Amino acid sequence: METAQRGRTLTIFAVLFALLSISNFLKPLELHGAGFVLFGRRLSGTPNAIAGPLFGAFLLTYAIGIWNMRRWAVPMAYAYATYVIANLALFRLRNTPPPGAGPMIFGLVYIAVAVGVSSGAAYLLSRRRDALS
Repeated sequence: METAQRGRTLTIFAVLFALLSISNFLKPLELHGAGFVLFGRRLSGTPNAIAGPLFGAFLLTYAIGIWNMRRWAVPMAYAYATYVIANLALFRLRNTPPPGAGPMIFGLVYIAVAVGVSSGAAYLLSRRRDALS
C-alpha cells in the first residue's frame, strides 16, 4: 500500500507503534528499571516478562494493520486508545510522584502525546474506513 493512500499521519503512527512494540519486547530486560506498566502498576519478574512481549506483539500487529490499511486495525485502535487512557489514569491514582520528580509539564506533554497518538490513530482509521481492506 502506498504512503499516499495511507497518508502521512497514519504512516507516522504505524512507525511509532512499531517502535513502541520494540520497546515492549525489551521490557523483560528491565533496562533502567523500566518494567511494563499494566493498568497503572509497574510489573517486574515473570509478569513483566509475559506482559511486555504480549503488548509488543499486539502493537506490532496493530502497526502492520495500519501500514497495510486493514479493517481489523480499527477495533485494535479503539482498544489500545481506551487502554492508554485507563493506564494513564490508573498510574496517576496508584502512584505518587517521587520527591524532586521535576516539572509537571513533562508529564502533561507525555499524556498529551500518548492520548493524542492513540486516539488520533483510532479517529483517522475510522475516517478512512472506505480505504481499508
